[in-house]
Amino acid sequence: MKVITPASTQYYDWQGFRCAYEVQTRRAGVDAGQIPLLLIHPIGVGLSRRFWDRFCQSWFEGQPNSLYLPDLLGCGESALPHVTYTPEDWAAQLQHFLQTVVQQPVVVVVQGALLPVAIALTQLQASPQSNSSNLVRGLILAGPPAWKVMTQATSPWQQKLSWNLFDSPLGNAFYRYARRREFLRSFSTKQLFATADAVDAEWLDELIAGAKDPESRHAVFSFLAGFWRKNYEQAIAYLTQPTLVVIGNTASSISRSGQAETPEQRMADYLKRLPHAQGIQLAGRNVLPYESTTEFVEAIAPFIQSLGSEAEAISK
Repeated sequence: MKVITPASTQYYDWQGFRCAYEVQTRRAGVDAGQIPLLLIHPIGVGLSRRFWDRFCQSWFEGQPNSLYLPDLLGCGESALPHVTYTPEDWAAQLQHFLQTVVQQPVVVVVQGALLPVAIALTQLQASPQSNSSNLVRGLILAGPPAWKVMTQATSPWQQKLSWNLFDSPLGNAFYRYARRREFLRSFSTKQLFATADAVDAEWLDELIAGAKDPESRHAVFSFLAGFWRKNYEQAIAYLTQPTLVVIGNTASSISRSGQAETPEQRMADYLKRLPHAQGIQLAGRNVLPYESTTEFVEAIAPFIQSLGSEAEAISK
């Protein structure tokens, strides 16, 4: 039996743009006092907050915490302006979302290469200019990128050259090709999922629906152009929040620089640099909240419960 309260799309304004989100809660309303989760979806053809639908259903089969699911600008039901997007842009959007909508501390769950957005968000929260106390209680990194990918910057001229190529009739034609079911199935099988059988109709249908509006290509092309590619080693070393790193046992990297890295090496690299981290390896590849949903929920629930217990003890 479904235990999720039906959620409708809600909106807030950020810098003149209409941004969409939804809040998922248990019908029984037993989440009072529990730390909510802020779920940051990945960027890609057709991706939006719908990436988390399976996770939400599985989560509420045993966990009480509410879930906040924003659509990042350029994705889903949020505005789709024709601009370049950086992690700092999306982090500023989420900062505003935390301060004006959520208004309480959260555990940030971030998928894959959107980790730079979570890093930028924690930096904004810790800055003297922040208008509130730190609202990021902890971090969960679901399938973070290869360590070399996170520490090798792409030069600004390369980023601009790539963007100009994507932001052209050729790029427009490529996006229309990339949103075809055959391409999405092939890419997902080769790069995202551990097995071809896991690339099911639900996954493909969601991507096709999400990519229907060609204006959604700008966020994807910003990501592909590498505007997020910087050296984050120092920023990661300064993360003070308790962090859980979850990596698939067949995790791979799309980038050439990270292809030689094993999942064990990736885990060791993150745990060595993160000040307050622990790690878990699960069966699966690169989209664990979707392909290994039950196992992912079971892996992160104790970590979130421990953060809640610590917060309760401090408040007494």
